[in-house]
Amino acid sequence: MSNPQPGMEIDPKQFPVQREFALPAEPDSISNLVDDIMAFIEQSACGAGKEPEISLAVQEALANAVIHGAASDASKTVYCTVGCSPTEGVVIVVRDPGPGFDPDEVRNPLSPSGLTAEHGRGVHLIRELMDDVQFERNGAQIRMRKK
Repeated sequence: MSNPQPGMEIDPKQFPVQREFALPAEPDSISNLVDDIMAFIEQSACGAGKEPEISLAVQEALANAVIHGAASDASKTVYCTVGCSPTEGVVIVVRDPGPGFDPDEVRNPLSPSGLTAEHGRGVHLIRELMDDVQFERNGAQIRMRKK
């Protein structure tokens, strides 16, 4: 395995099976990468029974990274590192090259003001679908875990 992008490291003792992915920031490339990530997770048997939730969270995180973080600029790259453990589950780190955002500023899409917001549903879905969600690097990186 190659060296992960700085800050994207996943503890190999806790998650011994790991793989890195990268994609150009083109919206059309998201679904193929989600398929590749899910194939790796399923092969590693670390998300058994949780695949639909993981897949949707990964898709939302990658879409946010490509569209918002990299402005759908194919010359930019979005990185993803996945760590798997049969006992600890799966951890997924997605990083984009953008300046980030303040996740606390994202309105709940179920609130009165959030119902009309054009953005924020993906962050809400990720938080609902995954067991642990952390925003790092000023919001330009998300670390998600499903146990």
